[in-house]
Amino acid sequence: MVVTVFGDVIGHRAILEMLEGDLHRPAHAYLFVGPGSVGKATVARRFAARVLCGDDSVGLRRALAGNHPDLVLVEPDGRTSLSVDRARETVSRSVLTPVEATRKVFLFEEAGAMNEEAANALLKTLEEPTDTTIFLLVAEAEDDLPSTVASRSRTVFFGRVPEGEIAEALVALGIEAEQADRVATSSGGRPGLALVLATRPEVAAFRRAWLSVPGRVTPRPGDAYRLAEELVAAVDPLLEGLAERQGEELIKGEGEGRDLRSVKERHERERRRAATALHTGGLEILASWYRDAAVAQFGGPVRNRDVSGADLAEVSARDAVAKATRVLDAIEALEANQRPELAFGALFADLGTAS
Repeated sequence: MVVTVFGDVIGHRAILEMLEGDLHRPAHAYLFVGPGSVGKATVARRFAARVLCGDDSVGLRRALAGNHPDLVLVEPDGRTSLSVDRARETVSRSVLTPVEATRKVFLFEEAGAMNEEAANALLKTLEEPTDTTIFLLVAEAEDDLPSTVASRSRTVFFGRVPEGEIAEALVALGIEAEQADRVATSSGGRPGLALVLATRPEVAAFRRAWLSVPGRVTPRPGDAYRLAEELVAAVDPLLEGLAERQGEELIKGEGEGRDLRSVKERHERERRRAATALHTGGLEILASWYRDAAVAQFGGPVRNRDVSGADLAEVSARDAVAKATRVLDAIEALEANQRPELAFGALFADLGTAS
């Protein structure tokens, strides 16, 4: 039975039950991998809280807020890299006796930012861990870390959550059903992103903008790049919810006298990841249009029931499949850190000239 601390996690039931079973004897290191915004870091922090505090509600609240002395959050230095100095500091702290709990947990919510030198500094500790130390590493893929680090961790793979499950969870949180469905579709199976978008009325316009692309692409490169600029900018209104939450955190941190530089750097990384997830989600919406165009030729069920059948019929099944494949190639370009303006512009130019 999954305990209360996991109660607000959307999806991943099998993983939560597995981690619950590990509590009596956790591994010395875990590597949580999967797409951005699917809930890896959320689950990692809740697992850390349970490891440290058991069922103690006061301790759990402290750990979830990042205020437990035996929970160490290891963050990148600056905007991107997790340096060797930070890794060495972690190694030094890992041999210390826990303050309150029976274990210490070192949580790397952005382990993919670890450079090779930092990973090598951490490696010996992973090979010869103390009985009281647990490492939780969170990354989008095993390849984000040197194989020597990944091989010494228990890897847990997080997939995307079914849209229906996300929509159901949003409705349970008080979101109107139609909005919940739109958000679930736009989030692309990412619960974290869905929660950011849940109350944003702009979600409907975002989805419509991407579904309008097939009817707007032309053979003219200038049109392609103007359309790309428009679609890149379409994420800005959707990120206002994230900006509001971050603003509240800054106000609270200022009141507590905290150094806000690292907080602002983390906020920038969060915004960048959310924007990338939205750009990917938009491309997936576009791919679903072409998928529907192919399926409709054979009388199959379409996903976007609000798209005109006449519009879908204008693209042959062969061309629809080819164009959907080209859209998926653009997703790979984004994942390889190509600027979205360039990835979208090249994509729309290709879609406009393809026969």
